Amino acid sequence: MTDTDRPTGPFSDSEIEQLREQFPILRRKGRTGRPIVYLDSSATSQKPQRVIDRESEFYAQHNAAVNRGTHILGDESTEAFEDARAQLASFVGGQTNEIVWTKNATEGINLVSYGMLNASLGAGGSAAQQFAVGPGDRIVTTRAEHHANLLPWQELCARTGAEFAYLDLLPDGRIDLDTLNVITPNTKLVALTHASNVTGAVSPVDEIVRAAKAVGALVLLDTCQSSAHMPIDVGSLGVDFAVFSSHKMSGPTGIGALWGRSDLLATLPPFLTGGSMIATVTMDSARYLPAPNRFEAGSQPVAQAVAWAEAVRFLRDVGMERIAAHEHTITRALLDRVNQIEGVRLLGPSAEHERIAVVAFEVEGVHPHDVGQYLDSESIAVRVGHHCAIPLHAFFGVKSSSRASAAMTTTLGEVDQFAEALTNVRRFFGGM
Repeated sequence: MTDTDRPTGPFSDSEIEQLREQFPILRRKGRTGRPIVYLDSSATSQKPQRVIDRESEFYAQHNAAVNRGTHILGDESTEAFEDARAQLASFVGGQTNEIVWTKNATEGINLVSYGMLNASLGAGGSAAQQFAVGPGDRIVTTRAEHHANLLPWQELCARTGAEFAYLDLLPDGRIDLDTLNVITPNTKLVALTHASNVTGAVSPVDEIVRAAKAVGALVLLDTCQSSAHMPIDVGSLGVDFAVFSSHKMSGPTGIGALWGRSDLLATLPPFLTGGSMIATVTMDSARYLPAPNRFEAGSQPVAQAVAWAEAVRFLRDVGMERIAAHEHTITRALLDRVNQIEGVRLLGPSAEHERIAVVAFEVEGVHPHDVGQYLDSESIAVRVGHHCAIPLHAFFGVKSSSRASAAMTTTLGEVDQFAEALTNVRRFFGGM
């Protein structure tokens, strides 16, 4: 079947059931003895059986160190490892040599941040000076960021004397484009999330990229909340770097990736150094391999990369456009049901077209941890806490929240179960 032959629009009831059958954990029973309603996909996605099998099969049949041995297992593992790189690159619209394996998206962001720090200290010579920052330069992010896309830039500014600034938010948590003026001519890099892990708000990437490019700034995009829920094409987005996380994309834990434009990766100084990333070494100096290998010091997560490639094939087989359409329907249902519950305050925009299926909320008079425990007693799994986004919660005047986040396997029936249980929370704790 070609892409043009694929069905479009949300899944039918039979299709969603066939899809759910591929995820063994969805048959797990919760505390009520009923199947768990899993509404915590923003924290980590569940895995289809074919991804689980692929990782196991690699260990059973092909396991060996990559890019080292000359035996058959080494050849097979290296081929599978590099094929995984090509699969992810194709999925996000990049080139194979533009994918750097990391242990997670956080490491990918730090790789760029520390690369810029090293350039600021003179590493990489004149070719790396485009990454150097110091007093008078500026790094810009947004108030909507996960700590992973906030702290590395705070640290870079603290260590180099560069200015730190951020785009602010509208009252509903969307990025306020009237604050684009913080992207000044001295801005070296703008880092932003594609979609908030708290409000679900989708960032106006086009407008922000346009403002950044107008002053010659680089752009880094955090796709952790978008890459499993909508089509991604890094070329069309116009960004310079993007980070991805396998465990958010139906893949295994312990691996992420940085995509970077090949011309930038060619001159960015490495962050980690050691084995597997060198061309030659003497007792006085070293010369590094070309990108992406120069950024991949040490033993690599080979089985995880191979299984992630299988997850990418799975997402492609299901169809990212269809996943997005289905989750659009789920988002509307979540918003409608939550907004009808007395004493529950939604954090984030009220229109489904402005967000993904991530719904954080505050229950009047009930601590989020109590909300989460009550829902767990009803076999419903949600996330509670500050979701690694304390400044964003402070913007809404709360310390933490509860969060329901859907996926391609979420059904309207599960939304109804969640809403019914949430309706009873305040009554259970004596708040109404």
